[in-house]
Amino acid sequence: MFEIGKIPSKVLDELVMRTVRGGQTKRDDVVLRPEIGEDCSAIDVGGELCVFSTDPITGAAQNIGYLAVQINCNDIFSSGAEPVGILLTILLPPGSEQEDLQEIMAGAVRAADELDIEILGGHTEVTAAVCQPLISATVFGKSHGKTILRTGAAQAGQDVVMTKWAGLEGTAILAKDYEALLLQVMPQKPLTEAQEMSRFLSVGEESRVALAHGASAMHDATEGGVLGAIWEMAACSGRGVTVFADDIPIREETKTICEIGRIDPLRLISSGVMVIATYDGEGLVKALEASGIHGAVVGKITENSDRIYMREEKRFLLEEPGSDALYQVDFSAVEKMRKKEK
Repeated sequence: MFEIGKIPSKVLDELVMRTVRGGQTKRDDVVLRPEIGEDCSAIDVGGELCVFSTDPITGAAQNIGYLAVQINCNDIFSSGAEPVGILLTILLPPGSEQEDLQEIMAGAVRAADELDIEILGGHTEVTAAVCQPLISATVFGKSHGKTILRTGAAQAGQDVVMTKWAGLEGTAILAKDYEALLLQVMPQKPLTEAQEMSRFLSVGEESRVALAHGASAMHDATEGGVLGAIWEMAACSGRGVTVFADDIPIREETKTICEIGRIDPLRLISSGVMVIATYDGEGLVKALEASGIHGAVVGKITENSDRIYMREEKRFLLEEPGSDALYQVDFSAVEKMRKKEK
């Protein structure tokens, strides 16, 4: 039985990827095909490449229109391409009101305007197949020329750089969806600051900086968090990696909420964080800081297949990402505290 979240990579490879690869049609104009860990696929349309990616929003109950646009465009940015337009499929549960759809679309349009892309269409319906609003989006982008970056292009000896802070998106989701509960145990100011972390969701600027610096691979840290994204980059590249967990930046708001919810911030969904493989990681960090983006060298790509992370000078096996920490959150201690106070 599957856990909530991404399908395990071994099962995905056996049941999905192998089936896709077994198909007879192999078009010459398809230049980047699906692989585990790759964010996009691409088609040669002449002078440049048309890049595609698709993702649903399933872990959040609020602000999902905004999240859907931002997170899908991040996959295009991770390939070094420019997002152009997006299609949205919106599924609403029975009992939904017009205000629910209005709020979703307002958020989607706000994100599209921030990213200078168009909403090209999609589909909207009410269905008993869902118990809360669900959006699945497909985004289209274009390359500059015929070059795009692959997640699986990290090279041995390169530094692993991450931008911003671990658990970025998950922090914003939890702070918004559990606001009333969290206010019982933390002040309003840090909770509001946690909710406002959603303004850092786009990785467009760090994509441009990393490309100019000569990065060879980029990967948006979504489900599975920062550790999951680094594992996927290394696995997709057929390389090993050593991660310096103590060097991974985490905001205090994230630490507080994750401690209350009994989850690991390093395995919490982190859209807005870019994981980058490059030579001269410290130079890239300086370039990012010059553009107002926090960055840190957090690992090293290795020649062998060993994937480990170091924490307090101890070595641990870096395993493939399982169910995201967002689905493991446990606020039962807060509920018990509230009952005692009553």
